[in-house]
Amino acid sequence: MEEIKNYTVIIYTENQIGLLAQISNIFTRRSMSIWSLSAGPSSIDGIHNITITTDATERRIREAVRQIEKRVDVIKAFFYVEDQLVYRELAMYKVPTGKLLDSGELESLLSKYNARIVEMNKTFTVIQKTGYTDETQALHDELKNIGVLQFVRSGRVAISRTMQEPVFKFLQKREREKEKINKS
Repeated sequence: MEEIKNYTVIIYTENQIGLLAQISNIFTRRSMSIWSLSAGPSSIDGIHNITITTDATERRIREAVRQIEKRVDVIKAFFYVEDQLVYRELAMYKVPTGKLLDSGELESLLSKYNARIVEMNKTFTVIQKTGYTDETQALHDELKNIGVLQFVRSGRVAISRTMQEPVFKFLQKREREKEKINKS
């Protein structure tokens, strides 16, 4: 039986309405849970990327990526395991200021988790932490003792360990093929 692993899928697309819904539907039809999702522009003008994390077997993730690439507005999709990427998440925690200050743990928590305060007022304090899921969750667990009023964590933001975006080579190859056709 194939091993289930955590995969990150990076999809390069044109920025078209409804495409994200179509892509998430591909995961739904395959009963694959999306653990995190983020989207934004890439380093190439006019091309956006969507980053999705999910657990699957390699066979199932390959099938999903092939299906994603059949979408007209998708340029190319790649899948990675964690050691092939540099990635982080952003977490923000809202805690009661009075309880936070009374706990006497403010400085030690900020130092221990390399976190920072992004807003502090009489009522609440917002702490920000960037890191891996287990790191942001560990800070959340410690802040529970003080009282977490709100907690939010972003989807994974990832970049491949290759020198340039992998889609760049694909686009160059596609351009060379177009030139050959035009010369014929």
